[in-house]
Amino acid sequence: MSWASKLVKPYRVDHGSKFRLKDFDPGDTSKIHSKPHAEQLLAQGIAAMADLQDKLYAQDRFGLLLIFQGMDAAGKDGAIKHVMSGVNPQGVQVHSFKVPSSEELNHDFLWRHMQRLPERGQIGIFNRSYYEDVLVVRVHPELLKQQKIPQSLTSRHIWKERFEDINCIERHLSRNGMVIRKFFLHLSKKEQKRRFLERLDHPAKNWKFSDADARERACWDDYLKAYEDMIVHTAHAKAPWYVIPADNKWYTRLVVAAAIVDTLEELKLAYPEVGPEKRKQLRAARALLEGKKSTYRR
Repeated sequence: MSWASKLVKPYRVDHGSKFRLKDFDPGDTSKIHSKPHAEQLLAQGIAAMADLQDKLYAQDRFGLLLIFQGMDAAGKDGAIKHVMSGVNPQGVQVHSFKVPSSEELNHDFLWRHMQRLPERGQIGIFNRSYYEDVLVVRVHPELLKQQKIPQSLTSRHIWKERFEDINCIERHLSRNGMVIRKFFLHLSKKEQKRRFLERLDHPAKNWKFSDADARERACWDDYLKAYEDMIVHTAHAKAPWYVIPADNKWYTRLVVAAAIVDTLEELKLAYPEVGPEKRKQLRAARALLEGKKSTYRR
């Protein structure tokens, strides 16, 4: 078992039936007790990821979709920025999903996300995702009315039905070569307060703060229940959740990087083998470059 696999194993949820959020500590740092140690391992992880990404692109068979969810100030943007800092930007697409537009509300809740799926050979990142429709919309059910769903279809079973829809689409995608990994950045309420106050205290960070952030803290317990129910009903082996401790950003970033490396290593990626005809072409190209007469004919 690789170092990456060992590090992420305690946080991976393949089956949600026994999952309880209280069993996961937002402040956990496992056996990594210092920021410098974590940064050293992160650098190794980023280097490994760059090599694996190159093979993912060359092989052109799998696509990788990374989904990030978490409370406000959980560190989603920072994790994406730091973890993906060493990969080829041509092979990564990042999409941040905000409040849906009027056009998006005229479609089903999965529609806008399906337009942004990565191609084969690419890594796609969803900063928030279709899971918002079983989180924010569940905590604030008045938002459901904006989705223009016929009233006869919005029964008390709607959240269970949405979990079923999500599981079905993720199975479909995985059967077609889309590898899905989902990250819940698990932040404590105390640490969120500290980060919010930091944003207020530093002018350079004021832009990050919204008064809605403070109001949403009143719904903290409702969000935790929604997150737990989401993971219980949508964690499966082909699209597992990782419940990442988020109180220490340096540890969060390391675990996210390790999970991505572990996932890519599981795919047994390799550069495509060159066949006999291609080898003839390569020999002819070498002869041409070296000024020798080539005997290659199409």
